[in-house]
Amino acid sequence: MMPDTTMPATPMQALAACDLKTQDLTSFAAFVAQCQQALAADCRLISLFGRSALPNEPAGVIVTAVLLPPGQSLRVLRGHATPGQSYPSLTARFPAAQIFERELWEQTGLVPEGHPWLKPVRFEGARQGQMGSYPFFKVRGAEVHEVGVGPIHAGVIEPGHFRFMCHGEQVQHLEIQLGYQHRGVEALLLKKAPERLTPLVESIVGDSAVAYAWAFSNALESLAHQSVGLATLTSRAVGLELERLAMHLATLNGLATDIAYLQAAATYGRLRTAIINASQRACGNRFGRGWIRPGAAVPIGDTLRQDLLATLRAFLPDFQQVNGLMQSSRSVKARFQGVGSVSLQAARDLGLTGVVARASGLSLDLRHALPGSVYGRHPLPPITQASGDCWARMCQRMQEAQSSTHWLLDRLADPALRLGDAPDPYAPQTQPFNWTLQANALCISLVEGVRGPVMLALETDADGRLVHAKVQDPSSANWFGLAFALRQQQISDFPICNKSFDLSYCGNDL
Repeated sequence: MMPDTTMPATPMQALAACDLKTQDLTSFAAFVAQCQQALAADCRLISLFGRSALPNEPAGVIVTAVLLPPGQSLRVLRGHATPGQSYPSLTARFPAAQIFERELWEQTGLVPEGHPWLKPVRFEGARQGQMGSYPFFKVRGAEVHEVGVGPIHAGVIEPGHFRFMCHGEQVQHLEIQLGYQHRGVEALLLKKAPERLTPLVESIVGDSAVAYAWAFSNALESLAHQSVGLATLTSRAVGLELERLAMHLATLNGLATDIAYLQAAATYGRLRTAIINASQRACGNRFGRGWIRPGAAVPIGDTLRQDLLATLRAFLPDFQQVNGLMQSSRSVKARFQGVGSVSLQAARDLGLTGVVARASGLSLDLRHALPGSVYGRHPLPPITQASGDCWARMCQRMQEAQSSTHWLLDRLADPALRLGDAPDPYAPQTQPFNWTLQANALCISLVEGVRGPVMLALETDADGRLVHAKVQDPSSANWFGLAFALRQQQISDFPICNKSFDLSYCGNDL
């Protein structure tokens, strides 16, 4: 397979590749101390996960932390813990670590002493039968009552239980219990040849298929030392921005529907149909499945380029008009402004990410922080809001969608970008293939999806076979933010707060 015109590697890319033969494992105490020092120095904790030691390793757990220092590249720390070892919880000082430490405890048995909220995340393994005894937080008082919603919901919504503790109509506390689906995604990624895994990866979170496929392909290409050219990378970015645009339209549709603004809801629905139909004409699937494969992406020739340009040019005026109607409506303002507010400090403390973090003023977008070749050469303007309420999250989505549209129009209208040169994922010369992966290596790959950073981490053994896969959706960090946003709100505010966050159930229930 001949790659298209290659791009030089960019140091500020959302990728970290580690040669494990040259990286010593630190003691667990030293590992925790390093994490504490990094977080105290304002590094962002991207992930913290572990796996059981391999037969050729000391018994216990191998723990990995992925950190993003301000203005620098990704940093990876690795340590070794003995079975059942305890350690001083990071969460007590750095609340953003809470979900990672809970998952690490659930999956490996490592105990974060002093963790204020040590509850199961997914009820994995032996804990599956304990969901009925989940220790819900209690608010006591003569006039306090509880309202349970789910786990079974109407329509096609996936299972999740919401327990509201209310005083009258005011929510004192919301607890969200997920973990009803046990799909075993990470284990499934080790059962097939790596180059045949992309269809499975695309199904992890179906509305983020492009983001997941790109993150996976990046990791596999890095482990196989396969270069990818500018046309391929740009085609992937086009698919990703179309996916972002379609999802923002779906959320705006839902927000308009939840407040019975049916004119706007119908318009957003119509516009989303135009965008996802364009994706289908490009790759054969409305949700972008098949757009990306390892080493390849949909070639955007002149005919498809003009098709996409015409679609986006027709889309933009109508999108701007309906946004204007939403933003000028007194009813919309009355319903959204001041509802479900999350302050900048709270967003930072809780480790929120993606749209919901930026709507609270936290400027974190991997397309800016770790832009790589495409976004480095063709940057998007950073966008944030200040109020952190439902109104801010609505406006953030409107502005990000409009920014993505302008970016797509600029790229597709640029004759210097030979997007038709990308290797076709389904051409005979690109399928099938058999890459040799680097032995004893770990690759952390991140892509800024519609909800925030999608992460896939792949690790190989001494024979170059995949021995561990870690999947992380941005929703896992943001569910606690939704619960926080409901405090002191009316229970009737839940639908619009929930839709303004628009998180993924299956992104949590892996």
